[in-house]
Amino acid sequence: MRILAIEASAKAASVSIVEDGRILGETFLNCGLTHSVTIMPSVEWLLDMAGLKVSDMDRIAITEGPGSFTGLRIGMAAVKGLAWACDIPCCGVSTLETAAMGAAHIEGIICAVMDARAHQVYNAIFKAQNGELTRLCEDRAITIDELATELEGNENVVLVGDGAKLCYDEFGGRYSIAPEHIRYQRAAYVAYLAEKAEPVSAQELRPEYIRLPQAERERLERLKNK
Repeated sequence: MRILAIEASAKAASVSIVEDGRILGETFLNCGLTHSVTIMPSVEWLLDMAGLKVSDMDRIAITEGPGSFTGLRIGMAAVKGLAWACDIPCCGVSTLETAAMGAAHIEGIICAVMDARAHQVYNAIFKAQNGELTRLCEDRAITIDELATELEGNENVVLVGDGAKLCYDEFGGRYSIAPEHIRYQRAAYVAYLAEKAEPVSAQELRPEYIRLPQAERERLERLKNK
């Protein structure tokens, strides 16, 4: 199975082509440019270097969330456009599980966190054993204090994701933080998860925001206070 995968849910943008578990190529850009500038040129360059076309793909995969609302929409738009044009099945996978994949070889508790602002994180917790991940909770938005309480008593906790440094500092260095090169979600991990996921059509693919966008939360708050 040949999969084109895109990761655009956080600050870094990543694109990968994976064939039967083998990474044919991958880009990873964390240079501050917006995903609308980096994603499609990365796709075009990677396909060209691999001597492939979009129509050669069996699936196109994307992190469906949680994450940056803008990043998720850009990634989704790119995948839908590519998949719809060539009638290729899509797969959406959890951003948090994708982040945890990089540390699956570390025995212990893998705590995936993304900064959700307002002293909250998007979070999911996994148990890593023999290179496999077992999910211990669903993706959620949780306060950092609530997460600290939940992790108490656990040993061998490893923090991953773009909120790992934030939580590491908030927790006073109590838990380990994954090294930079395996801390963040990458498109190749998206492809690995997509191999086992149930594909959907481009029309059916939807982001999983977990939490309402800020503008919508503020609108509801104004209505509540009227």
